[in-house]
Amino acid sequence: MLFGDTYVEFNIFEALKHLAEDHSTFSYMHIHIAPVGQHKTTFTCPFGMFAYRRMSFGLYNAPSTFQRCMISIFSDLLEDCMEVFMGDFTVYAESFEACLNNLSRVLRRCIDSNLVLNFEKCHFMVTEGIVLGHLVSARGIEVDKAKIDVISSLPNPASVWEAVHPRFQQDRPASVQVANRRTPTSSLINLVWRHFKS
Repeated sequence: MLFGDTYVEFNIFEALKHLAEDHSTFSYMHIHIAPVGQHKTTFTCPFGMFAYRRMSFGLYNAPSTFQRCMISIFSDLLEDCMEVFMGDFTVYAESFEACLNNLSRVLRRCIDSNLVLNFEKCHFMVTEGIVLGHLVSARGIEVDKAKIDVISSLPNPASVWEAVHPRFQQDRPASVQVANRRTPTSSLINLVWRHFKS
């Protein structure tokens, strides 16, 4: 029986004035799989049977294992000058010089632990940036406008029926019947649809 790794991943942090975003490349491939566990990753293809020697995407506990590895590499720098979520690192400071110093410490740690960064995805010394899908700056954490433009351009639903998420539509009749049985008609209210206007 395989038990899930319940390692808790933290929330997005509050940003300061200067940021440097780094992204590791081939993130999971940095972690070796113990020889006694490699048989669990065996797969077949037209060329034969193979087993991974390094952790790959799709393994059950790969995300938690990788996050735990990143936390152990940068444990003394976390919440002091950087945050790490999977392969995304964010280095921050109040001033340009302090951010440059913190970035040097993080890059030195990457070199010492043989962690390879994807230079094309790195952004250095910026005052704002997209971190885990949110716009982070000295103002705090904001919604990325590019993410909500598509949603805000959709027409408002005319009924509750139209508001049901498409993923659940194949079970819609059963879910509506259950809701009808459990909801007295006197407690139903008219919905007023509002949307965000910037």
